[in-house]
Amino acid sequence: MSETSRIPLMNGLMSTSLPTDEDLVLASGSPRRAELLTAAGYRFRVMVAGDEAECGMCSRETAPELVARYAYRKAADVVSRIDQGLVLAADTVASCVGQILGKPRDQDHAEEILRLLSGRKHDVYTGVCLWSARQNRCLVDVVRTELEMLPLTDDMLDEYLDSMKWEGKAGAFGYQDGHDWLVVTNGSESNVVGLPMERLTELLENFNSIAETVNTGSISSPRKC
Repeated sequence: MSETSRIPLMNGLMSTSLPTDEDLVLASGSPRRAELLTAAGYRFRVMVAGDEAECGMCSRETAPELVARYAYRKAADVVSRIDQGLVLAADTVASCVGQILGKPRDQDHAEEILRLLSGRKHDVYTGVCLWSARQNRCLVDVVRTELEMLPLTDDMLDEYLDSMKWEGKAGAFGYQDGHDWLVVTNGSESNVVGLPMERLTELLENFNSIAETVNTGSISSPRKC
C-alpha cells in the first residue's frame, strides 16, 4: 500500500482534463502538493520557484491577499523560465486572532504558534495561480478552510515538537498527519494540506473562460498592497 493511500483525504480526489495541451508544471517543492496531484491522477513535472517570490508581507496585507500575491509571484517566476507549460503555483498560511501564521522558523517558534492555536478556531488560506505560458494568460483564486484545534496538553505539545513534523508546515502542523486534535469545521480538507483539489478542478474546467492576459515580463502581484 502506498503512503498516500493510507491517508483518507488522498482517496477519491476530484480531477479533470487540462484546459490546454501544455504540460502541467507544479511550481512548488512541497511533497504534500505533489502527493495530492499524484493521488488525483495528474501527470506533472516540478519546477520550484525562487526564494525571491516570497518577498515578505506588505503593510496591512490580509492573509488572503498574501497567499494570492505569493502564488502569483511563484507562478510568474517559473513562467519566466519556460516557453510552454500550464504552471500551477500555491501558497498556504494559517490565520488566528488576526495573526498570519506561516512556516515556523524553529522549534521555539513552532511552540509559540501551536500555543496560540490550542483550543481555538482558525482559518487556513491557500492562494492558487494557474498560468499558461503559451497563452500568456492566468488566474488567481483563494480558498479558505476553517479548523478547530482542541486544547493541547504540555505532553501532547512536547511529543509533537519532538517529532519535528511541524517543519515546513504553515501553522506548524500537518493535517495529513492524522492528529485527532485537529477538526475541519468548514471547507476543504485538501486545502489545509496545501492545495484545494475541489476548487482546482473548477479552475481548470473554467480556465479558458476566466483567465486573463498578463505581462510575463513582470512578477508584480495583481493585488495591490
